[in-house]
Amino acid sequence: MKKVLALHYSLFLVGYSIFATNVASAQTHNQYEISFENAVHHEAEISVTFPNVEKKVLEVRMSRTSPGRYALHEFAKNVYNVTAVDGNGNELEITRPNPHQWNVSGHDGTVKFSYTLYANRGGGTYTGIDETHAHMNMPATFAWARNYEYRPIEITFNKRDDLNWEIATQLKHVEGNTYYAEDLQYFLDSPTEIADMHFREEKVDGQNIRLALHTPASDKEVDEYFDKVMAIVKAQRDIYGEMPEFDYGEYTFLTCYMPNASGDGMEHRNSTYVVSSKPLDRPLGETSIGTISHEFFHAWNVERIRPASLEPFDFEEANMSGELWFAEGFTSYYTGLALARAGIRTDQQYVEGLDGGLNYVINSPGRNYFNPIEMSYQAPFVDAARSVDPVNRSNTFVSYYTYGSVLGLGLDLSLRTMDKGLNLDDFFKLVWMKYGKTEVPYTVKDLQVALAEYAGKEFADNYFENYIFDSKLPDYKSLFAKVGVKLELGEPNKASLGETIRKRYDEWRMTSNATVGSPIYEAGIESEDEFISIAGTDLNSVENVDEILANHKPGDVIKVVIERWGQEKTFDVTLEASKRLQTTLDENAGRKEVERRNAWLGLKK
Repeated sequence: MKKVLALHYSLFLVGYSIFATNVASAQTHNQYEISFENAVHHEAEISVTFPNVEKKVLEVRMSRTSPGRYALHEFAKNVYNVTAVDGNGNELEITRPNPHQWNVSGHDGTVKFSYTLYANRGGGTYTGIDETHAHMNMPATFAWARNYEYRPIEITFNKRDDLNWEIATQLKHVEGNTYYAEDLQYFLDSPTEIADMHFREEKVDGQNIRLALHTPASDKEVDEYFDKVMAIVKAQRDIYGEMPEFDYGEYTFLTCYMPNASGDGMEHRNSTYVVSSKPLDRPLGETSIGTISHEFFHAWNVERIRPASLEPFDFEEANMSGELWFAEGFTSYYTGLALARAGIRTDQQYVEGLDGGLNYVINSPGRNYFNPIEMSYQAPFVDAARSVDPVNRSNTFVSYYTYGSVLGLGLDLSLRTMDKGLNLDDFFKLVWMKYGKTEVPYTVKDLQVALAEYAGKEFADNYFENYIFDSKLPDYKSLFAKVGVKLELGEPNKASLGETIRKRYDEWRMTSNATVGSPIYEAGIESEDEFISIAGTDLNSVENVDEILANHKPGDVIKVVIERWGQEKTFDVTLEASKRLQTTLDENAGRKEVERRNAWLGLKK
């Protein structure tokens, strides 16, 4: 009986598939075409045909935002030579209601919109075109029409065969150089690299993992690099217990490591763009391997375990999200941990690398102003956003990437040291099943409820009330001790001014605003002041400030002479002890502590 039912169901699926295919082929597609004849001067020629549109003004726009970014970007600034014709080739009137939009009127139901794009920044957010590649982030490249976002899209890439270019993208291949997206959201989320590339691929749990690598490298280098990529893929698969179900059964690492590229990493639904400005003669080595780890973790966390605040993604305005401490920050926590579990980093390397984030978060005054949710709200101002007026972010902001990473570390160790078989991996498995696999967008309160389900309401309420809705931090020293790691002051007897002062253009200045509460801040010295002497020593007679401070101890009062607006001023400054923390493996840890540490970091085979 079951076999008969299965046969009937299979026949139904075949019939439905044929029906769906016929419906899809009958749908109206927007048709894109891009050519690169003038790549040497960073130009592309682009046209898009909008057929069967209503006979009213067609509103054609360039995006102002990009998937994976949280700030506004003015992509329209690189568009020129704009023309529009109707279905018979007649030129149409174009007006500009705002800097990002072209209104096309007088058409016959078909509009062919054409323009030249200047593109000279190959990164995760922008587009770079030259004779080495066409490196395309779609929102920075392609215009689209309001009210037709639901339509399927076909795009033909007229690649440069004379340059041995090949195409790599998460878009569905149709034939030749033509690719397909089911709608505008998927199209604009599908970066594309066209270049002379190395390709590697491997099946994991029945799905294809593909590396498309644009950089000079030997086959041996590429093979070794791909082995590391796959070790990361499998280590992260083990965290969740399964792979995501990728559209079209494939995930692509689009990697571009060229001197004219701009270092970046950007997650997308079935691919990532990982970019580095690597010199041509530098060995491939482990270039951007940490970024590879970070971005692939996003295939679960962000792309499918997705904040409700990012749905739907708005290509005209910035989405403000209070969940980035989890979406980006907890992903950052697993970035390094996955490298350790994959055997790419030793336990010692991983543990000793934790102190950078801990120092930044623990010693930052920013937590006095915003909790992790409010820090996440700052993303439209800090995520590659551009402004010309000075800001005070060194005092008021803590990156949600690092803040969230440190909070993820604290949660993981808190769960593990309860000795109840709990850990962050299994909590993520639960979140994956509730919100990722089902693709039901979540809120902060949903995460709190999920943690209560996993670890108990009292534990969850305590964690969220203290560390998410407030700006307190876990007791890391105690938590580390329980997993055989020491957290202690790295230089407890070193005298410090609390600031970094460096020589630049023959002037000694602070590298940022004075930090609230530091000796320099309390003395009344600021970033625009030029330092002349410290403790009676002319700064031009030393290589760095540490040479001077080495002769003093915390609590000493020294003279600091600065120049402010043409006048010299002298300040009494009381030196403090260095606050720099360091993390090290505890060689004397007990058996239980070592067992917890091994379970946390994952024993290597």
